[in-house]
Amino acid sequence: MTASLTLVVLMAVLFGAGITIMLERSLTRVLIGFLLVGNAVNILIFLMSGAPGLAPLLSDGVTADDISDPVPQAFVLTAIVINLGITAFMLALIYRSWWLARLGEKGDLVDDEDDLEEEVEEAEGLIRSSAADDLAIQELIDASDEEFEQSPERPDEEVRP
Repeated sequence: MTASLTLVVLMAVLFGAGITIMLERSLTRVLIGFLLVGNAVNILIFLMSGAPGLAPLLSDGVTADDISDPVPQAFVLTAIVINLGITAFMLALIYRSWWLARLGEKGDLVDDEDDLEEEVEEAEGLIRSSAADDLAIQELIDASDEEFEQSPERPDEEVRP
């Protein structure tokens, strides 16, 4: 198969427009340019794949020259997946830069002073509660009239007399 002139022109236009748009400063335009260049690469791989043929399955009466090459199809699918991953990454970068631009001079710092005061008060309450619990347990132990002896076999273990 000879390459269709329409596809060659379309590929050239996509490459030209994509590279021109990628040279802009805006991240959104860089993303659009990258998408155009990615589609142009897919068309280029399709054009370079060769003449169409039968499905790449060998059966009776089919020779290796009659079937189409499956490798360019795998390349195009791989290029699509890579393009999708880089697009997602670029969208995350665009969102992050937009978010930082909205914050202004504060930058990435978030006002957590109110939350911090609440956490300190809660921690102090837990410490007071823990100290009160320890004191109550010690009073119960002191008030107990039972005495414990250590076991001669196991010094860590206490035994009632």
